[in-house]
Amino acid sequence: MSVPRRFVHGLVVGKFYPPHAGHHHLIATAAAACDRLTVVVAPASVESIPLDLRLDWLREVHAATPWVRFAGVLDDHPVDYTDPLAWDAHCAVFRSALDAPVDAVFSSESYGDELARRFGASHVCVDPARGTVPVSGTGVRADPVAYWQHLAPPVRAWFTRRVVVVGAESTGTTTLARDLAEALRGRGGPWSRTRWVPEFGRELTARKLAVLRRTDPAATVFDVTWSPEDFAEVAGTQNRAEDEAARCGGPILVGDTDSRATAVWEERYLGAPSAATVAAARRPDLYLLTDHAGVPFEDDGLRDGEHLRGWMTGRFREVLGDSGVPVRELAGPPDVRLAAALSACDELLAGGWPLAPPLG
Repeated sequence: MSVPRRFVHGLVVGKFYPPHAGHHHLIATAAAACDRLTVVVAPASVESIPLDLRLDWLREVHAATPWVRFAGVLDDHPVDYTDPLAWDAHCAVFRSALDAPVDAVFSSESYGDELARRFGASHVCVDPARGTVPVSGTGVRADPVAYWQHLAPPVRAWFTRRVVVVGAESTGTTTLARDLAEALRGRGGPWSRTRWVPEFGRELTARKLAVLRRTDPAATVFDVTWSPEDFAEVAGTQNRAEDEAARCGGPILVGDTDSRATAVWEERYLGAPSAATVAAARRPDLYLLTDHAGVPFEDDGLRDGEHLRGWMTGRFREVLGDSGVPVRELAGPPDVRLAAALSACDELLAGGWPLAPPLG
């Protein structure tokens, strides 16, 4: 759109529940027309996405326009555009977030004229028909997958459902994680972005063994030693890899093990998990536990626990059962496991994203 003149200090007000491409278009348009811009993020306290998180997301997306200031304030007043007292209450909240008068209000809403009048400012209406960016907060909350392309990386990461495959050695966790991600990618659309996160502990094992073989070419995985610091590194690295993948992936992120499972591996090697590893544990949305029964043990040079597979499966069952996260146990041949994993993912998605409605 064509803005008739530059303004000294512009104002944008919204809940940003959650921020989406339409919001970013509004903010970018206002930023281009103003010497300064204040974006007031004013959610109600009953809403499900914390205010600080929304501010972080908006600041990240608009980091290239430092003259845009984001100010957060809770607004628990009922919304009634016909009630002057309600208008007074809301505008008082908005003014509390300002550090100077404004001469322009930018909005895409029908209430923009009245809001601007109350601030003694010009109203600049930006894409009220949502023709430039066809998205709304209501639509995103109802079906994030349908609007996935309109969400910025940090918002996608928050909405991403995390599905973690765990199991004892040589029970097909890596194969299942890879195949599950591939099957989801095959659905197309936002699913084409689906990522899976490999097991960092396996990579670290290979590194340790390579170091030993520099001085002892005959070294095997049985010569590799582990410390609590190693497991803390594995847990932290796994978490960071998940977070990075979620920012650029699809609605489901598949993990081949996670930081909670790392604590079980530490228990297996050192007798008990360390406090640091336990503290790194997270709560994904779904665990898929691969059973060892009927799965041949394949020694690939990085495995040493065939005799412990039964104990590992049982220990995973106990730990995951206490995690508060849904668990689906998988048995049978690979195709049966994959089908069951896909079904479990679909059941997870069918539950939706339970976000509290905004205050009306």
